[in-house]
Amino acid sequence: MKTWMVFVLLTLSLFGDKFQEGADAYEKGNTTKVAELLKKACDSGQAIGCLNLGLIYDKGVDMKQDLSKAAALYKKACDGGEATGCSLLGVMYENGDGIKQDKFKAVELYQKGCDGGVLGGCYNLGLMYAKGEGIKQDMKRAKMLFGKACDMQYEKGCHFYKILNEQGY
Repeated sequence: MKTWMVFVLLTLSLFGDKFQEGADAYEKGNTTKVAELLKKACDSGQAIGCLNLGLIYDKGVDMKQDLSKAAALYKKACDGGEATGCSLLGVMYENGDGIKQDKFKAVELYQKGCDGGVLGGCYNLGLMYAKGEGIKQDMKRAKMLFGKACDMQYEKGCHFYKILNEQGY
C-alpha cells in the first residue's frame, strides 16, 4: 500500500496544485477522490496518472477490481511512454487477466518495458525466452535478460542468471 501511495503522490505532484488535494484525500481514506484526480491527470496526457489509476483498478485498492479498465489504462500509459505500463500490460496478456491471453503480445510489451528500464519487464521477458512462450526458446538471451534484471537489483533475476551460467549458457 505504501508503494502505491508513493506513485500516487508522485503523479499528483506532477499535477501541480492537486498534490495537496490528493494527499488530503488519501489521508482521509478517500480513494474515490484520489482516483478522480488520477483520471484528470491521465485525461490531460500524463501517462503516469494512467499507470497509477490502472494500479487502483488492477489491485482493487479500496474499490471494485476491474481488470478490463486496468488493461485499458496500462495501454494508455504504455502508449504515453510509461514503460511500467507496458510491463504490467504484458503480465495481463501473458495470464489472460481482463483481456484475451496472447503470449506474443506479452513478449512485445515486456520488451518495451525492459527497454524502458523496468526490471520486471526484463525478468518476465527472460522467463518467456527460457520457456519458449510467445517467442522461440533462447537460453542465452534469457540469461542476458536475467543478468539485466540482476543488475537492477532483482534477486530472482540473479538466481536464474546463476543457474543458466552454471548450465553453460
